[in-house]
Amino acid sequence: MGYLQKKVKEIKERWTVTEKLVLIGNGMAGIRTVEEILKKDASRFQITVFGEEPHPNYNRIMLSSVLQGDSTVDDIVLNDYNWYEENHIELLTGDPIVKVDAEKQVVYSQNGLERSYDKLIFATGSNAFMLPLPGADKEGVIAFRNIKDCETMIETSKKHKKAVVIGGGLLGLEAARGLLNLNMEVDVIHIADFLMERQLDEQAGKMLKTELEAQGMRFHLKKNTKQILGKDRVQGIEFTDGTSLETDLVVMAVGIKPNIALAQEAGLTTERAIVVDDFMQTNVNQIYAVGECAQHRGIAYGLVAPLYEQGKVLAAHICSENESLEHGYQGSLVYTQLKVSGVNVFSAGHFQDSKETKAIRVHDEFEGIYKKVVVQDNKVVGAVLFGDTSDSTRLLSMMRNGDDISAMSKVALLPSESGEAQVSPVVAMADGDNVCDCNGISKGAICSAITENGLTTVEEVKQCTTAGRSCGGCKPLIADLLTLTTGEEVGNMPEPLCGCTEYTHEEVVAEIRELGLSHPREVMNVLGWESDEGCSKCRPAINYYLKMVDPIKNADDPTSRFINERAHANINHNGTFTVVPRMYGGVTDSGQLRKIADVADKYNVPLLKITGGQRIDLFGVEKEDLPNVWSDLGMRSGSAYAKALRTVKTCVGEQFCRFGTQDSIGLGVELEKKFEYINTPHKVKMAVSACPRNCAESGIKDFGVVGVDGGWELYVGGNGGVDLRGGDLFCKVKTKEEIIDTISAFMQYYRENARYLERTSHFVERVGLDQMKQVILEDEEGRKSLINRMEIALSTGKDPWKEIVENEELQKEFKKKQVEVLS
Repeated sequence: MGYLQKKVKEIKERWTVTEKLVLIGNGMAGIRTVEEILKKDASRFQITVFGEEPHPNYNRIMLSSVLQGDSTVDDIVLNDYNWYEENHIELLTGDPIVKVDAEKQVVYSQNGLERSYDKLIFATGSNAFMLPLPGADKEGVIAFRNIKDCETMIETSKKHKKAVVIGGGLLGLEAARGLLNLNMEVDVIHIADFLMERQLDEQAGKMLKTELEAQGMRFHLKKNTKQILGKDRVQGIEFTDGTSLETDLVVMAVGIKPNIALAQEAGLTTERAIVVDDFMQTNVNQIYAVGECAQHRGIAYGLVAPLYEQGKVLAAHICSENESLEHGYQGSLVYTQLKVSGVNVFSAGHFQDSKETKAIRVHDEFEGIYKKVVVQDNKVVGAVLFGDTSDSTRLLSMMRNGDDISAMSKVALLPSESGEAQVSPVVAMADGDNVCDCNGISKGAICSAITENGLTTVEEVKQCTTAGRSCGGCKPLIADLLTLTTGEEVGNMPEPLCGCTEYTHEEVVAEIRELGLSHPREVMNVLGWESDEGCSKCRPAINYYLKMVDPIKNADDPTSRFINERAHANINHNGTFTVVPRMYGGVTDSGQLRKIADVADKYNVPLLKITGGQRIDLFGVEKEDLPNVWSDLGMRSGSAYAKALRTVKTCVGEQFCRFGTQDSIGLGVELEKKFEYINTPHKVKMAVSACPRNCAESGIKDFGVVGVDGGWELYVGGNGGVDLRGGDLFCKVKTKEEIIDTISAFMQYYRENARYLERTSHFVERVGLDQMKQVILEDEEGRKSLINRMEIALSTGKDPWKEIVENEELQKEFKKKQVEVLS
């Protein structure tokens, strides 16, 4: 069909629209309902969506990822503005509905807009519950519910140090982990005597507390907050037992309450939420409710899977020509599968013990694993898994199907305890079983999509079916299905570099080597990129691969780098920049401190802050001042913005510490001086601790060195972010020279084989530690070759600040653009 014919067809379809659908709420449940409606009959309704927040539909579950710095707001958008336009949906953001006239069937917005409707859907979600404490209205007391809350916490961390989170449930712990990542001291207040008591039993809750304490959180259990202290801004909190805590920020994460005020004013029947029947119909004709604001058979659900099930039923109902054939919503089996600060947790059903139940328990204190399966009348009615959740899919299926387990052994219930290699749980799943419960996508639907569309990657399955689009916890199962459906070789195929090409990362690197390509545009042209300009994913990756393949001949292309790397400073939300000078090993002196103080005064730097990497941030520097600031400092760039070595954190070591067995500062300084300015696939952090007390946190760095009697231990692949991962012990050596050579070989192997933006933690897991040991420790010639190539790459490294300070032409990039006004 030609373009003109297609447009005429679209216009004709629009003319035939007779029904108007208004959705109040632009959240996950409401938009999922619209998606289901579009699947069934895309031209039936003229759809208008009103949203209170100034954003398109985004994944609220991933807010903690934004807070923890692993995603941007753009990363968690589920449907961008183009999607609304392509589906002829009128989207009105930042404009909540303030009145509903159910008789006239008209809604009124805060900005004065009116829209009539034939069918109206309430998807107003929930509001965070704020404890009505004295002082709760002070500055610095917030909830954790939306993007604005995330932004407030990130901004607060730049000026303040201490945070208190009230609430030891899932949301509170996610907020606490994010605040730790922002280098704040975090105290968690919880009224119960163990954490996440709604999802875990006491044993699992206590294990979680121990794990999180090791990460740096401090817990105050069985505590009641009496009041929030301070004048205009919060300064502390006081408990009913008379004790208190100092804090600069209070995050209340004590629960949610359905947002039903508008529904009540419109005359809808409400209890805890808007009361609906099995078809999400309220007591008022043509008005429906879905999601957290809806109450079905006495239950208001808060998890995403039930909300999507409701949306599917509602879409089927209002698109149906024969309502008698519909089954309606029957309620949902509530379960939780998630990763809390790096710990895998699963719970479902009735997992608390009672007189009518018996339980099978597995508790491995060495591995930090706990499993509990609750049985009643020979059926599994509940389960809690902590640390190892590989049996969750099987248990959930048994609970849903009501399987009789009287003849089953413990190993049959928990196959992971057999000690044998595990078969993927998707093998035993029926076609109708959901792989992605968040989006309600079954095994059969995914297999059909793979077969019919020739899908070969998890990303393609996600784009085609929406499976894995929400929490992402099912991606390993999707990968298993790809393997089962297409064959193991195909299932393990890596994904394309980006949407501009079908070439994988590895294939792009191979082509650069084989064809001798030397510039990003040349790569895109020769390899047939779909876009002449590339995109924000492929251009920085190609630029990195070119320099990695030939660091001498291939020049860097600054236009292919992110803004922070082009400006050699981190951009702030207000357009100013943060400058971080290098302090080798975290060591400074009075001369450097005086220079920093003088620069701060001269350029009116609004904030100086000590970083977790033992350096000093200078926040709020204007872009045009950057070259002069660098010149006045007379210090080298700390690469705080770069995909390169950031810092080498050190403890004080044998020079002053009575426990120190090694010169940690000396080694740390030497490592930082050697590897500074070496480009890597992602940021790299190192640490050197002088003894196993590990005060420099060497266990969660990309490369961590720990002094022991008679030598050093080297750990690799550690990560302190949202995917918390302890480093793997790679080797034990006797001398500093051996440490430096091993890191040289390892880092070059990582540089040459990791995909761009792949952290060492993921790289180690993908490639395997044994493979790396074989290449780097056992293959003497291979090790030498890697070290030699690293030396060549290091020879090209230079301080970008010095280069710009000494080159007036390069400084022009930082000058304020003058705009001529023509009259």
